[in-house]
Amino acid sequence: MSQQENILKNAFAAAVAVADPQKIVPEYLAKIFPQGQEPQGKCIVVGAGKASASMASALEGYAKLHWPEAKIDGVVLTRYGHNSPTSHIEIIEAGHPVPDQAGMNGAIAIFKLVNELELGDVLIALVSGGGSSLLTLPQAGISIEDMRQTTEALLRSGAPIEEMNVVRKHLSAILGGNLARVAISHGARVEALLISDVTGDLPADIASGPCAADYSTYQDAVEILAKYRLGGESIPVSVLDHLHQGVAGNIPETLKASDLVGVQVNNHVIATAYKSLEAAAEYVRKQGYETLILGDTITGEAQTVGVEQAALARDHFANGPDKPLALISGGECTVTIPAGLKGRGGRCSEFLLSLFAASKGLPNLAALAADTDGIDGSEKNAGAWFSGDIRKDSERKGLIPETFLAAHDCYGFFAELGALVETGPTLTNVNDFRIILLDK
Repeated sequence: MSQQENILKNAFAAAVAVADPQKIVPEYLAKIFPQGQEPQGKCIVVGAGKASASMASALEGYAKLHWPEAKIDGVVLTRYGHNSPTSHIEIIEAGHPVPDQAGMNGAIAIFKLVNELELGDVLIALVSGGGSSLLTLPQAGISIEDMRQTTEALLRSGAPIEEMNVVRKHLSAILGGNLARVAISHGARVEALLISDVTGDLPADIASGPCAADYSTYQDAVEILAKYRLGGESIPVSVLDHLHQGVAGNIPETLKASDLVGVQVNNHVIATAYKSLEAAAEYVRKQGYETLILGDTITGEAQTVGVEQAALARDHFANGPDKPLALISGGECTVTIPAGLKGRGGRCSEFLLSLFAASKGLPNLAALAADTDGIDGSEKNAGAWFSGDIRKDSERKGLIPETFLAAHDCYGFFAELGALVETGPTLTNVNDFRIILLDK
């Protein structure tokens, strides 16, 4: 392994490690339930997301030592392959990003369990990225197939995740604060632990905020579908009818801040993308690089962002930096796939291939882009990386990056070069990670 490859991959590992549920969940449980204020009676644990099974495992380990009197029970949904061992909390694996029947069955089980809460009980919600798709419990009149079709149409439209979630909240009996609404109707206390994979880290946006007050409305959801020209040809009639009924005021809105006056509902964001970027920057500085964190809110088409960051790299090279420099960023890009193309890969690999194509003539540039959950889009890799040596190898093999970009086959390009980043599920999720090394 070359020095550049080693630095790139270790920086990514540092970003993932700081968001490890096994470390951060116990730390926050100690703050939320200080000594003498531990749950004494029934403690229901529910959750959903790519990190939620690991969060549940960490909670059980902590409770065994510190809450001997608590009666722990629960159900947590996670993506297939993201399981973690538990004793009292049932883990259900389900489909992501397109929901399936297993997810719906799990959501029904969660809804039933929360309806069994009583006055003085505690509900702990373990929420992370991916929860919106996993917590699929449609409102009356909407089927799981309707939800699948709607999700697939939104994914292909290029809509950012925040806008996708506005629509999904208004179709769900659990999202948009509806889970907390059920718990507080029974007199329970709600404590939600959130691992953020969204820009801004708002609890209402993380997994569509099952326990958070929602700022969006049915009207917003209708306008988002119109913005991306998603009508009756791609969105089921049941979904459109439901949203229009909501706009007319015939269906209750999602949970609002006014609904939380005088009740115990708290959302704790325990891990964020920016903390992970800082951890990576700290590691890279120890390797002799100056660092510049570009932010954790970079969005837009992955190919466009790749071109923009290549231009930024050229500017820094032109100014002749005194030391090697690392440009580090996070945020969730989008990939709009034209009709008739399937594509292979995900937004991280697509960003990286765009950067690769736009940075020709910069042999001292190396980069990595990967999803912190370990899965980038349609394949099983977390992302990809390249260095000057990888660029030379692509030229020897006659690989033309523009051809692969046009086909949205970023996976195929980097697979040919042995430059995929493959970690398997990391059991956490704090959005995408990008790093560009600029050597002198």
